[in-house]
Amino acid sequence: MTRVSGVNHVTLSVTDLDRSVAFYRDRLGARLRCLWPRGAYFELEQLWLCLEAADHVSVRGDDSHIAFSVGAQDFDAAVDRLGDAPVWKENRSEGRSHYFRDPDGHKLELHVGGIADRLAHYRQRTPEGMRFFD
Repeated sequence: MTRVSGVNHVTLSVTDLDRSVAFYRDRLGARLRCLWPRGAYFELEQLWLCLEAADHVSVRGDDSHIAFSVGAQDFDAAVDRLGDAPVWKENRSEGRSHYFRDPDGHKLELHVGGIADRLAHYRQRTPEGMRFFD
C-alpha cells in the first residue's frame, strides 16, 4: 500500500511579504532560500516553508496551528527573539511550548520534544478514553 511519507512543505498566505520575510528570517531564524515579488521559500531544518502574497488572510478561530521544534537549550532565547509577537494560548501540555502569532495572525508554536515525549507522558497519565497503537 502506498502511503504518505511526511510533510512536503507548508504554504502560508501573507498580506505584506517584506514584513513576513523579516519575521520568519529574523525572529524564527528561518533560512531564506528564494524570494520573488509574490513569495518566498525558507528552510527550517527539514521544513520547506513557502510564503505567498495575498490580498486577504483568513485566520482560523480554532486550535489549528503549526508547531516548530526547538531544542531545550535554545527555547528561552527563541522565545525572547519573538519580541512582541502576540501570544494566543498558554501552554497546558507536557514539555515547554510558546504559542504565538505571526504578523498575519497565523497561529504558531515553539515546542521542545517530539511525539515520543508526548506519548511517554500520556502513558504515565492516560486520560480516560485514550488508546495507544504500537
